Amino acid sequence: QVQLVESGGGLVQVGGSLRLSCVASGRTFSNYAMGWFRQAPGKEREFVAAFSWSGEATYYADSVKGRFTISRDNAKITVYLQMNSLKPEDTAVYYCALRSRSGWYREGRSYDYWGQGTQITVSS
Repeated sequence: QVQLVESGGGLVQVGGSLRLSCVASGRTFSNYAMGWFRQAPGKEREFVAAFSWSGEATYYADSVKGRFTISRDNAKITVYLQMNSLKPEDTAVYYCALRSRSGWYREGRSYDYWGQGTQITVSS
């Protein structure tokens, strides 16, 4: 069974930085792509960042562009999210996700596996 485990969440002040990690285990993949989503209280889950299916491109939500960076370690089936210049509106539960087939990277339904989520709270 595939498991995605996130780490690195916590409480940070406005303008601070955090780095999230997500490790996938349980099976090998001939090809895959990973991304990050988040869900704030009372809001729907939203796309944050992702790799393209080829792995050659990265995509970001407009709200995080220039502040967040997604990266990965293929050998470890691990994806990272470096978050800088954090704002109160970044407060949310952050989820990593993995898709084992090509799909629309912004859509949660394109992803087959999800982590349990990690809380990020940005205090002002």
